[in-house]
Amino acid sequence: MLQDDLTTDVAIIGGGLAGLTLARHLLHAGVDFQLLEARDRFGGRIKTGHVGAGYYDLGPAWFWPGQPRMAALTLDLGLSIFEQYSEGALCVEDEHGRVARGGGFASMQGSLRVAGGLGGLIASLADTLPRERLHLQTAATRITKNTVVVHTLEGLRTIKAQRIAIALPPRLAQDTIEFEPTLDAQTRQIMQNVPTWMAGQAKIVAVYDNPFWRAAGLSGDVMSRRGPMVEIHDASPAEGEPFALFGFVGVPAETRQDQAMLKRASVEQLVNLFGPNAGNPRAVFLKDWAFDAHTATKIDHIPVYAHPSYGMPPALKALENHGIFFAGTEVAPSFGGYLEGALEAAGIVARGLTGQNVLTVGATYS
Repeated sequence: MLQDDLTTDVAIIGGGLAGLTLARHLLHAGVDFQLLEARDRFGGRIKTGHVGAGYYDLGPAWFWPGQPRMAALTLDLGLSIFEQYSEGALCVEDEHGRVARGGGFASMQGSLRVAGGLGGLIASLADTLPRERLHLQTAATRITKNTVVVHTLEGLRTIKAQRIAIALPPRLAQDTIEFEPTLDAQTRQIMQNVPTWMAGQAKIVAVYDNPFWRAAGLSGDVMSRRGPMVEIHDASPAEGEPFALFGFVGVPAETRQDQAMLKRASVEQLVNLFGPNAGNPRAVFLKDWAFDAHTATKIDHIPVYAHPSYGMPPALKALENHGIFFAGTEVAPSFGGYLEGALEAAGIVARGLTGQNVLTVGATYS
């Protein structure tokens, strides 16, 4: 936690995957940095729940072949990866609750997961960084010329930095950080118009002692027109128990504020899909990102039904002339919104800050 005012080369705002990766690049390039995270944990939208030895991702869970940065990072950190479970039949639930089994295919077959969950990846990544440069519960509230004003449990502090890297979604930065001098109206509107990926979503994980759906020849994949979960998949660990099913909630954010009711309705849906064995989960997790103040703003409650077209808006790129760099996944040119995009954006900003070419996620420069 930040207890004194500091001076550094680069102040990184945001301790999610992008911010931590950028910090690692700067460390290996010999550039001093201080990383500021408003939460009491690192990871941002990456959050993993645990039951016994089991791990269950409550934010993103997958990456895919053809995403080399994630593959390199997991290898570099000594983590194992495994394929999403996909054996067995798909279930389809219509708007009346009628269930058809056996049609279709496992929609996420070939997707890759990290053994231990993505929270383990975040912990491993943070462990490669000097602890004295990482500051939890330190929220950036104002950016002035070469200075970040932060709020900590001890009160307001300042960080003087030659350059500032914002590893947050642009919309969230626009909503939570005051810029002095004030950004022009067009830039503020552009920041607000960039959708924050996953910010309006909620995810439910039901944990069970036995994978009864597998025993019934089902993959755990469900497509539902009834809900409350509209898409369901097997969320079990690579090995061992407990097992799990998870689902994306299709109910709009404004109508899902009663979490206890939503959990009950989701378990009832699982019983309708998989039978009475689904009625007694060992644990039920619900993470509603729409009501996470460090992820979403009010405008994020408007559903996003397709993957947005992401990239670096020219107005935000122009702020680099004033020492402000955007480094979150939403500005990545090729993989915006994905885990791979967080690594991509961090690498691009690292090149801009160090003048060195990032060859791998780990630490290799030329």
